[in-house]
Amino acid sequence: QVQLVESGGGLVQAGGSLRLSCAASGSIFSINVMGWYRQAPGKERELVASITRGGITYYGSSVRGRFTISRDICKNTVYLQTNSLKPEDTAVYYCNADYNLSGAVFRSWGQGTQVTVSS
Repeated sequence: QVQLVESGGGLVQAGGSLRLSCAASGSIFSINVMGWYRQAPGKERELVASITRGGITYYGSSVRGRFTISRDICKNTVYLQTNSLKPEDTAVYYCNADYNLSGAVFRSWGQGTQVTVSS
């Protein structure tokens, strides 16, 4: 299994920045993709950014050019640098990991971290 713990959320003014962290533990060698999702009140959870084992990144259209996903392999941690934040970025941000164990695919989620952007 893979366990994920997020940190780094908070309250920031529009135009500001936050860096979110997601520390992975457990069967980290089996992780194929890690990503950040977010869910605002009354909305569906949406993919914000992801990074594959090989380092290939993906960004949702609403954050492309403002957010950057990166990783520190030695620390088993994935980061989401959020810049030029807008009030519409307000949401609970969740880290996730897709991994293989014994031929099956699993998905783990962190507990979420709140990001609030004031106008």
